[in-house]
Amino acid sequence: MSTASEARVITRIEERDGGARVGYVTIDNARRLNTLNSPLMADFVAAFDELARDQALRCVVLTGAGDRAFIGGADIDEMATVDPTTAKGFITRVHRCCHAPRELPVPVIARIHGFVLGAGLEVAASCDLRVASETSLFGMPEVKLGVPSVVEAALLPMLVGWGRAREILLLGETFSAAEATAWGLVERVVAAAELDAEVERMVGSILTAGPQAVRQQKKLIRAWEDLPLRAAVSAGIDAFAASFATDEPRREMAKFLAARAARRTRGTAP
Repeated sequence: MSTASEARVITRIEERDGGARVGYVTIDNARRLNTLNSPLMADFVAAFDELARDQALRCVVLTGAGDRAFIGGADIDEMATVDPTTAKGFITRVHRCCHAPRELPVPVIARIHGFVLGAGLEVAASCDLRVASETSLFGMPEVKLGVPSVVEAALLPMLVGWGRAREILLLGETFSAAEATAWGLVERVVAAAELDAEVERMVGSILTAGPQAVRQQKKLIRAWEDLPLRAAVSAGIDAFAASFATDEPRREMAKFLAARAARRTRGTAP
């Protein structure tokens, strides 16, 4: 995927053992902190639409090019030209970039390094898992630009709680990776030199799980976000029963039982 400008979205697929496929999506606009303009946003959504059709896909790693930013936000040069007739279309394009990783059938891991601001933080919040380098800087500075934080900023209270979300959104201040992980916004923070290895550890864990079970789990988690507790529990019962429509539970449980029997033979398991 590419645009007429130098900014582009790069998609790469790696084949792993057993035919598993891992996607790597890079926002390549490093000269401008990987900020998102409208053509780049269209490319981003198209890239995820294509990935969604890959039935062998197991997970996706999303990152920004260079070492300065994950995504530095929406393109302020473009945003400054928005008027009452074009504002809704512009912010809808931002929403579609956030919606794409949420709707992808497999987990999306945000590999975060550098600035994660505005729309970039909304995209990160829309990913299933987030791994950040310890020098990353986060923020939602929209109020300082005369507009509220919107679209998938609505996910922040679920991640960090209402009080902290108000602090982030009303003050518009930047905060550190250490604060982001303490608040629950980021799952793991590591030294920059360890970032790729930590991301790959997370990928490796996903690849050890049943591929259909992971897809079902992501779908169920998404449903839970919108359901009251009783309906969420009912949806889980249905998902559990549906998982036995394939032979994946039988195969995965047989592997577990065989491994446990082997450990017991060696005297290393109860």
